[in-house]
Amino acid sequence: MRESVMMVLMLSLTICIAPMPAAHAQDDELEALRRAAEDETMKEQEAEADVEDTTFKSGNMGLQALNPEISVTGDMLGTYQSGIEELPDSKTIFRTLGIHFEAYLDPYSRFKAAVPITVVQAEMGEAYFTRFGAIWRANLTLGKFRQQFGVVNRWHKHALDWFDFPLALRSVFGPGGLNQVGLAIDWSASTGSIVSGFWVEVTDATNPRMFGQNSENRPSILGRYLAYRDLSASTYLQIGLTGLFGWNDSWATSDSPVYGTRTAAVYDVDLVLMWEPTDRMRYRNIEWRSEAYFVDKGIYAPDGSGADRLKPWGFYSLIQAKMSRTIDIGVRYDYFAPDTKDYASMDSELSLAPLAVTEDGAYQQLAGVWLTWWQSPFVKFRGGYSIANGNGAGADVHAVTLQMVFAAGPHK
Repeated sequence: MRESVMMVLMLSLTICIAPMPAAHAQDDELEALRRAAEDETMKEQEAEADVEDTTFKSGNMGLQALNPEISVTGDMLGTYQSGIEELPDSKTIFRTLGIHFEAYLDPYSRFKAAVPITVVQAEMGEAYFTRFGAIWRANLTLGKFRQQFGVVNRWHKHALDWFDFPLALRSVFGPGGLNQVGLAIDWSASTGSIVSGFWVEVTDATNPRMFGQNSENRPSILGRYLAYRDLSASTYLQIGLTGLFGWNDSWATSDSPVYGTRTAAVYDVDLVLMWEPTDRMRYRNIEWRSEAYFVDKGIYAPDGSGADRLKPWGFYSLIQAKMSRTIDIGVRYDYFAPDTKDYASMDSELSLAPLAVTEDGAYQQLAGVWLTWWQSPFVKFRGGYSIANGNGAGADVHAVTLQMVFAAGPHK
């Protein structure tokens, strides 16, 4: 009996402990799979890290940063006018397609260029290199650039408040303003509450209105002083003085060419007063800007009467206001008075117009109003009305003009 009981107990114990080896085997297999999965995950992470490090360090995708930034501007005009029989009543033009380049060559210098393209030609509008802090914290510019004569001469036409440059500026320097090749140095200084800016520019004297008789290619010299002061947190005042000096030496007359050096100078006085509340600067502002131009050009009279001087002058004044974030309105008055000379025949090949005319007391004036709608910071539409007249300027000219300007690229 005792042996039977012992056999039963041994059999039961065998049955109970028999599955243990299988369970241990399953645990070992699961642990091996888990470790294998962890190893594969670590290998994938290391491989991804190696690929990212290699791509980043190679710099292949960063080579495009060496390319200059390129922008495109478009300027279209449509005009309906009355009063000039020689011209059509209406005209629509794509005035300029501007290609603009800009690049920082290194931490110290920058390159900029502008190439205006019209329906008939492409030309180099500006192309210049600027070295910052070159001389006693002053900046040095070399190349072809629109000069710092007054306020708006530096601007391109698509950036103007009105459709074109002021009447006096166009009469003195021509329709494109003052744009010559040379070098410029500019620097600024602060004295108390006044910030001052200084410019000195030495350029080839090639402007046909002021230096058309410069056969010896003597350079012209421009000097400008600008004073800026905050009158309050919302108002600032800016006053500028500019002088341009050069020489002419070869003169065509009715008898024979005359050679003799005569000086030519143009002076500018400009003022800007801006009110722009700091808490609403995107929605409200009022700007008053005025510039006056004075010419003193020595000549030899085309009728052979000898040395003389031309002293025309002119000015413009505008008020522009921002009515909302997208609407600007403005009004501008232009005036230009040429000098009066008996020998300044409008029909002669030796004509001195528009700097001088034969009619005593001649003048031209233009008054215009406009509204600008900014569809976005990259597209604007402008509509305006103007009337031009004067003494010796012919019939009154009424004009309605529409303009569209767009900008594509990083320089918006």
